[in-house]
Amino acid sequence: MIELRRVSKSYDTPAGSFQAVREIDLHVRAGELVAVVGKSGSGKTTLLNLISGIDRPTSGDVIVAGTALHASSETALAKWRGATVGIVFQFFQLLPTLTVVENVMLPMDFLGTRPVRSRRRHALELLARVGLSDQADKLPATLSGGQQQRVAIARALANDPPIVTADEPTGNLDSETARALLELFRVLAADGTTVVIATHDRDITRVASRTLTIEDGRFLEVVPA
Repeated sequence: MIELRRVSKSYDTPAGSFQAVREIDLHVRAGELVAVVGKSGSGKTTLLNLISGIDRPTSGDVIVAGTALHASSETALAKWRGATVGIVFQFFQLLPTLTVVENVMLPMDFLGTRPVRSRRRHALELLARVGLSDQADKLPATLSGGQQQRVAIARALANDPPIVTADEPTGNLDSETARALLELFRVLAADGTTVVIATHDRDITRVASRTLTIEDGRFLEVVPA
């Protein structure tokens, strides 16, 4: 499902070129739940951005769900991303002027993946999965950080993507809610969704099929769950 071949990513900064990812090889099968663990600045977010087509590699090949992302146009990538990858951003990125349920419906509206009449119903079902159906008609600003994170997870699942990436999805949650969401990711993987999670949280190793430790843009070790 996911294949990275000698992938590197550099960014230009005022201090010069910064290499965030260094010649990484990665193979992830369909239905795996892979945890990428590392400190801030280790390359976790860059790796997720490469897998989801948000960033392009400086060198190397990124092939996800049969599509060569490194060779695709921006227009093709945007359409591919909407249909293929559900992205849970670290800082939510909910639209403040839309209600919670409208935020979850947005990916369906963008791609037209469901009939208009069924989109709200599906969004409410997803909100129920993350325990927020009673918040559906509120604006994001009225929710706590943890609640907003759960809305972001529901939104990522809106188009039933075969791949989900999540950047620190439990970072703003209490321990009970974090455990519940990790269980949700485990169930998604068991049902065939490929899940890649970047996190500081070592508890994720309990549900992950593989744990990859990254430091200075390189994998250090591979630890079975």
